[in-house]
Amino acid sequence: MLTRWILLLALAFAAAAPARAETAPDELIRQLSVEVIDTLKADKAIQAGDVGKIVSLVDAKVMPLVNFQLMTKNAVGRRWNDANPDQQKRLQDEFKVLLVRSYSGALTQVTNQTVEVKPPTLKLSDSEVEVRTLVVGGKEPLQLAYRLEKSSGQWKIYNVNVLGSWLVENYRTVFTQQISAGGIDGLINYLAERNKGTARS
Repeated sequence: MLTRWILLLALAFAAAAPARAETAPDELIRQLSVEVIDTLKADKAIQAGDVGKIVSLVDAKVMPLVNFQLMTKNAVGRRWNDANPDQQKRLQDEFKVLLVRSYSGALTQVTNQTVEVKPPTLKLSDSEVEVRTLVVGGKEPLQLAYRLEKSSGQWKIYNVNVLGSWLVENYRTVFTQQISAGGIDGLINYLAERNKGTARS
């Protein structure tokens, strides 16, 4: 189940890449998922597990379309405002590394999967939408969704739902526990240890 969750999240992120600001969010995903997933399938270095190549792909294709500050802020929750600017930056940096390292293995498993957009796009507010998709090509079709907000004329992801579970809410539970035990620095240290592979999941 965990492997499937990771693979779906990787596909959800792989479906996101920078595009023209005027592109509707569902069409943006429809167009770019093909391009990025084809890159994953064709790149032998990624298929071999080259973490550096995977990080480069994520930096180039994924991060420009993710509001990572908002995602990290929401994952930390109400204690975000307790962190000073340096701590906030460190939290974002460590959270990014955690996600990349967690899902790099899943990126090497992309074979014949494709992503289909499921209309209609749900309007959450004047500047927020939820796009639902279907991953096909595996043993069975699997649903995922992600939420985007429009800021400065560009749509950016701020949360992803895989197998009925929202990414931000999942991490918030763990982050809250770590902050309660050791404060903001305790959470930063926990993430750093996770990224070095020395902390338990």
